[in-house]
Formats: sequence, C-alpha cells, structure tokens
Amino acid sequence: MPEPYAPPVQRKPFNDFHPRVVRVVNMADPDAHLSFVQDIAAGSSGSWRWTGKRPTIKLRLRSNENLKFVIDFTLPEVTFKDTGPVTVSFFVNDRELGEERYTTSGVKHFEQPIPASWVTPGQEATAAAEIDKVWVAKDDGATLGFIVTRMGITQ
Repeated sequence: MPEPYAPPVQRKPFNDFHPRVVRVVNMADPDAHLSFVQDIAAGSSGSWRWTGKRPTIKLRLRSNENLKFVIDFTLPEVTFKDTGPVTVSFFVNDRELGEERYTTSGVKHFEQPIPASWVTPGQEATAAAEIDKVWVAKDDGATLGFIVTRMGITQ
C-alpha cells in the first residue's frame, strides 16, 4: 500500500481583499426583468426599455462602502419635442440623491456617490429615477418617461 498523502499546503486568506460591489442592471441582460419594481417595460427585449414616470429596480448589496448610483438613459427627441425641458430626480431607498434639469434631448449619464448610511449591507436596496413630465399619447393615453439602458449601484 502506498503511504497516505499529506494534506495540501494551506495558504493564508487575502486579509485586505474587498470584492467590488457591482449591481448594475443592463436592460440587455436576459434576467433584467427580475430586478424591476415598477415603471420599466418588462415585456420588451433588446438593450433598452421604455419607462414610466419613476422606473425603480431592486438590488441586494454586500457592502455600503464607496457606493455610487449610476444610470444611462435617453431623452428621445420624439417625446422631448412635446414635453420640453425636464427634471429627473434620482433616488436610493426612496431618498433623493440628486436631480438634474435637461434642456436637450439625447443620451444622458448620471453618477453620484451614495451616503453609506442609506444602504444596509445584505439587505435589498432600491434605485430609482423620476421624470417630472411624462409624454402622453394623444390616441390612447399611454405615458412614456424616457429610455433606460442601464441603472444600478457600483463602487
């Protein structure tokens, strides 16, 4: 019989290892709809989605350190020509993080640090954006906010 094998050499864990917290929902992801709370068109596919007044997603975060809210969205010319300039407010757990007034249509990006006290590690958090004026279709009364490409919380 061969001699028993020695156990493998044990290595020290990485004491200063802190994995990045990246919980950004890309609308192109096949499971993106699992994060939707409200006002994001769940039935569509592709790299973007129409929103209502206050698109909201839910996320579970492992940390509350050095977090940033991030969103990429578009104010389409087709709706902007009727609504005119709009103000979009940004929220984390229903607390207003900031707002921006947009006077032109087109692709937009918003990113801002989140106070650590606003997020509890290991619990669900929400990220939202609310437009002050939605576009209303004249024929059927459907309402549209803007087009979202990605939204979430990152470090």
